[in-house]
Amino acid sequence: QVQVEESGGGLVQPGESLRLSCLASGSIFSINNMGWYRQAPGKQRELVALISRGGTTIYADSVKGQFAISRDNAKNTVYLQMNTLKPEDTAVYYCYANISPSRSQTTMTYWGQGTQVTVSS
Repeated sequence: QVQVEESGGGLVQPGESLRLSCLASGSIFSINNMGWYRQAPGKQRELVALISRGGTTIYADSVKGQFAISRDNAKNTVYLQMNTLKPEDTAVYYCYANISPSRSQTTMTYWGQGTQVTVSS
């Protein structure tokens, strides 16, 4: 069984930074892309950033230069460093990972439960 779990959310003031972490655990043969989506109240879930196993990154235009995604393949962990946070960054942040549970199984997308990030003075 595979689990994906986020941590690091919370309440911060505008201009502050926050680092999210996401650990994939359980029966894992390989992990391809990992990334982050977010969903603000009343809005659709949107891609924030993703990173390939080899380190290629893609960012939403709205967070380029502000957020940085990274991963530690040895730890099956992906991170999202969020700097200069703004009230419009307030959302539930969801981590996902494209995982093959075994050599014979196809890759599936696994999601975390989400972590709340609130930016408010």
